Amino acid sequence: MSGRNHPLSGSILVIVMVTLLFTALALVAFMDKAADDLLVDAHIAEANRLRQQAYSALEVTLAVLEDFRQADNGLRSPAEGWGHPLDWAGWSPEGGETVEESFEDESGKISLLHANSTVLMSVFQSWQISQDDSQRLTDAILGWMQQGYIPTLLTSTDYEQGAIPFDPPQRSLRSFSELKAIDVARDLFYGPDGRPNALWWRFYSDFSIFNFRQVNVHGANPDVLSGVGQLDADQQQLLSDYLNGAGKYQTIGPEWFQSTQQLQGVVGGLGNTTAFGVTITALRINITIHDGRSQFRLSAVVAPQGGATTVMTTATDVKTGASTSTTGTTATSGTTTTAAQASSTPTAAQTASAASTSLQYPYTVLEILENDAIPVEPPPPPPPA
Repeated sequence: MSGRNHPLSGSILVIVMVTLLFTALALVAFMDKAADDLLVDAHIAEANRLRQQAYSALEVTLAVLEDFRQADNGLRSPAEGWGHPLDWAGWSPEGGETVEESFEDESGKISLLHANSTVLMSVFQSWQISQDDSQRLTDAILGWMQQGYIPTLLTSTDYEQGAIPFDPPQRSLRSFSELKAIDVARDLFYGPDGRPNALWWRFYSDFSIFNFRQVNVHGANPDVLSGVGQLDADQQQLLSDYLNGAGKYQTIGPEWFQSTQQLQGVVGGLGNTTAFGVTITALRINITIHDGRSQFRLSAVVAPQGGATTVMTTATDVKTGASTSTTGTTATSGTTTTAAQASSTPTAAQTASAASTSLQYPYTVLEILENDAIPVEPPPPPPPA
């Protein structure tokens, strides 16, 4: 009897061992998934904590900047003393994290909305691009942005021959990623790998997608100084010396302009100094919170009262010449004209505007980007061996 049952006992043992094996594998898989889920939750919790610290730093920064703006009747340059607002306020993250903060004068760029062919050509040629290529690039960008633009050299586009046919929107850029869709621009501004190249980053440094009339001379780079103000190299050097307290201005230290008359007194009568302003109308604030190997990056563009606005003009149907939407912000005045204004139900934008008015918030937030959404210029390639 025991002999006849021995194979059956062996089969049961095999079944038990297989069951235990599958159970162990399932348990290991479950533990791996649970560990991954816990790790993801931990990363999310860490990001949320650092995010809160970053926005706290932004609010402290804006409070300090507003104190300086009211005291000095506007912000002009960090040389006025507001270059380290967190130190000025004595603020530091609650958990002992480290914080980095920097500023970019967005209004020190050229507002693309108001850039004409002369300005674009001057900037592109300062990049050492040939006159014909500069003209083609100018035609392509203005043809994309302006209704009824008549190109000088560029006579045809292939937008309708693409895999997905489309018409140019005939309104100003809302994102620099649009450059990849524009004829000529996509060839000049992107490498073979499809990534933005050095010219793309130069365009990004010279132009702004926000709406403001005058360039703040304190934040303008050489491309902008020559493109907008037609200032030559000698005038640019005089301007740099004055702002940095160098050359013949070494004894007085860094200075800033209170008026365009002062600017003209430094650079002379040549050029178009009336194209410049002396106050910041759009400021980009970059904040990074570090905690060990973890970090959170925040980039916000803010405008003081009466400063820059976003460009919300709508696309135009090329075939009919009609706007594709009734909602938009006019390019010149920045006033909002919506069909919903006649309705008794407020839109989200109207609700936010009413809340901002009731809070008397001193700045308008034009843009907020976080982490990977923030453009980061790659480091230059190493020199050849």
